[in-house]
Amino acid sequence: MQSKAFNISQNNRGNITNLQLSSDSTHMNWVIDPDYLASVNYHDADKLFGEFTATINGHTFNSIDYVPSIDNNETSSNVTFKINDVDFIFNYQLKNDYLEWNISVVNTSQQVISLDNLGIWTSLAYVMFRDLNVKKNANQSAAVFPSISPDFTKLAVTRRDNTNSNLGVYATKGKILSVGTYNEYNNRFFENVSPSLDGLLFHQLILAGGYPDNNGPKNDWIYSQESITLELNEHKDWQLSIAQFTDNDDFYKVANRFDHPTVKFSPLVTDNQSQVITFETNNNKIDKIIDQSCVNGNVTAVELTNKMENNVLMYSPSNFGEHKVIIELTDGRQDMIVFNYMSSIKQLIRNRADYLSEHSYAGKNGKVPYSFTPVSNQGEALGKMNFILQACLIDTGISESAHKIQQVEESAVKYVRSKWFEDGDFTKPTKLYGDFYRVMDLEYIAHLYYLLSQCPADCLELNSPKDYLNWAAEVFDTRVNPDRHADERGKTEAQMLGQYFLFIEDLLKDLKKNGLNEKFEEISKSWKSATNRIASDSSNLSAAMTEHFYDNAGFGPAAGALALSNHQEAAHIYGELLKANIGFSNDFRAQSPDRWWEALSYMVHSLWGGVTSAAALITGRALGDPELVKAGYRGTVAVLYMYDSNANTTNRILEPGDAASTYSIAGPNLNRPDLSRDRFGQSVFASDGGIFTRLFPDGYTGEDDWDMGEELVAYLNGFGQETFIYTDENGSIQVINGSISENNGDTMNINSHAPYPNRYIDLTNGTTFESKQATVVYNTNTNGFTN
Repeated sequence: MQSKAFNISQNNRGNITNLQLSSDSTHMNWVIDPDYLASVNYHDADKLFGEFTATINGHTFNSIDYVPSIDNNETSSNVTFKINDVDFIFNYQLKNDYLEWNISVVNTSQQVISLDNLGIWTSLAYVMFRDLNVKKNANQSAAVFPSISPDFTKLAVTRRDNTNSNLGVYATKGKILSVGTYNEYNNRFFENVSPSLDGLLFHQLILAGGYPDNNGPKNDWIYSQESITLELNEHKDWQLSIAQFTDNDDFYKVANRFDHPTVKFSPLVTDNQSQVITFETNNNKIDKIIDQSCVNGNVTAVELTNKMENNVLMYSPSNFGEHKVIIELTDGRQDMIVFNYMSSIKQLIRNRADYLSEHSYAGKNGKVPYSFTPVSNQGEALGKMNFILQACLIDTGISESAHKIQQVEESAVKYVRSKWFEDGDFTKPTKLYGDFYRVMDLEYIAHLYYLLSQCPADCLELNSPKDYLNWAAEVFDTRVNPDRHADERGKTEAQMLGQYFLFIEDLLKDLKKNGLNEKFEEISKSWKSATNRIASDSSNLSAAMTEHFYDNAGFGPAAGALALSNHQEAAHIYGELLKANIGFSNDFRAQSPDRWWEALSYMVHSLWGGVTSAAALITGRALGDPELVKAGYRGTVAVLYMYDSNANTTNRILEPGDAASTYSIAGPNLNRPDLSRDRFGQSVFASDGGIFTRLFPDGYTGEDDWDMGEELVAYLNGFGQETFIYTDENGSIQVINGSISENNGDTMNINSHAPYPNRYIDLTNGTTFESKQATVVYNTNTNGFTN
């Protein structure tokens, strides 16, 4: 099929196997290509675009087992499957500048039937190619961000290098319940090759059901799992339109063209704040607005229609946890949003510090003496210690802070040093992985000793702050100096960027301040060499490849490091990857940085979601780019959900202070339906066998927070303190991580939503105002802040 907008190819089963935009000079295929699957030995012909699975009266059928009839011409195609007295009809019609996709299910039997499950494979180009040309992964692959709604579901299929154009999928008829995924992957980590991980996600539109019996979310009251009943000769119909869009704003403009309302809202509201929702509709008006939340397993509903004025709704939510707002139009169609209502983030920080001190520290007589559990050879496991120190340094309300600092100090001296270094020699890392050590681990240790150096001397028992600054410098030098390593692997890893971009500037400043000039010069040289090298090769996106063929744990730190080292042009290049990586959706959880390995589905990952979001903040702040800062904020809100004890839609309910590192956004997660829309740790996959048995030889321990903590340190130093303003294209002042009140024309109150307000940053004018006040005054004439 061909039109002025699209070139589309189908195979002999009617699957769409190639979908290109006519105007796209790169000729990207926006659907999964069966030829690529064959080339990497993936056997997934049953999941190509247009295949499906259906459960009819309790019996499951897969379309791959049936031969369809096909009738097509240059601008349309009709594909019909006859399965168990039910017709499944897929009609593709090329319109002027979009593809219209109609789905019909017809009961041709002589009895009432029940469709307990119906999932249509909509296999868009979410691919991590097994290809050393990283630019292929950036330019020929897409992230997929779903917004699920009763009548207005839409998917933003966003090219990973953020170049135009992108692809939008917009529901225009029928109810879509959810979007599921299946992950196909290959991980050769234990073969000592790098990159070692590739894979792809197949997306499935859920039109009925979604989950095997008793093997899905138990507490998910937000998304329907209802079946479909078809009377004799009855049919159900769905329609979707597939069209181009350029950027986030244009995605919603195109949606509006297909009669979708535009709904803007805050993804996070904390105690004593109001939710503000704005609406734009076409011909239909809003008939009813209902806020739903859940208390003790009971869903409560509050009608808010009479609070709306001029298409703006402002209200104070009740009941902490997830909130679903249903917007019903006068024609009966419904849209929805999902936001999080959290209690005090400051209290969350304090609860977490208390929990780790009381439950995680093993002490002298623990199974692994002086460790913070769960233990791991990987440095990420030390993030919880770094968090405790940073929290105690920033929050004077942390209870028994000196005791908590001393617990961390004891572990850092008596456990960390002896485990990761031969005889405690910071120049000789221990080979914890058989015949090699992992240089990346050292940045977490350097950060640990650096934070100890910032603690008051009277809170330390074993060494002085300056001793720890020396230790931090020694470890950091080993982390970034290739000359300190004998083998090629160590030399190569030492030159890779990592999350150390979050604290290197502070470390260098304190080394110079304390007269440690030799270490200052050595580390500065390594830092400059690394950033210069990444900057000079930025057009090739080489830093986006790590152990994964394409990885936000690579391009996130690259963007942040380049921004901090004043490589603005290179930072902009990697910043575009961040914009395409961080989600936008009507559900705050689907706004996380895109990643899949730790959940085998589109997911929230606490550590790398948080570090990626921090990189977006840092890069946006340096470049004066509000879109990056907004993306960083969206991603941060999703990450905070991993610590939220008030969340009630997940199977894994957290007690205050507990945490889980991973949330599977997909519903269902077709690799592990029991993990769909739930929080967990990656060791839960140990029972799946294969590589996970080797990664987690102790099986699933139930300790889901092993790699958490560093992302909260990043939060405390970023959105935990900073509020941003900028002037939009209409000349209006907008706020990120805050709100405006008492707007008097020339002056307005800017209210910070940071738990520890310290800085107000004007991205448009490039100015920073330091104040610990939760509200400051901004003057639009002088572009200045005052207390």
